[in-house]
Amino acid sequence: MPYDHKKTEDQWFKRNERELIENLRRERKRKEKELAGLMKQEEAKKRKELHWMKCPKCGSDLKEEEIVGVRIDRCTLCEGIYLDRGELEEFLLKKQGERRSFMRRITGLFSS
Repeated sequence: MPYDHKKTEDQWFKRNERELIENLRRERKRKEKELAGLMKQEEAKKRKELHWMKCPKCGSDLKEEEIVGVRIDRCTLCEGIYLDRGELEEFLLKKQGERRSFMRRITGLFSS
């Protein structure tokens, strides 16, 4: 009978060690996933800081302007015009006279 007791004890230790190792593996994977998520967020934050209010064409600073109630971003060097999400729709909802005025202002036909 002592042999059976020893065999049962060995099986318990083997099973317990396997569970401990598996739990450690799961915890390590969870931490790696969490770290990867944090690194991805940090990378996105750095990219945003590098490109925030920069011209996609020449890389110069963008200056925000309001024309006929629509806020646009204009490059200080190449004078490119960029619209954020929703600004084009906002422009298209304007009355025809306001749209004409907006187009004249952004194309520089009439400076204000």
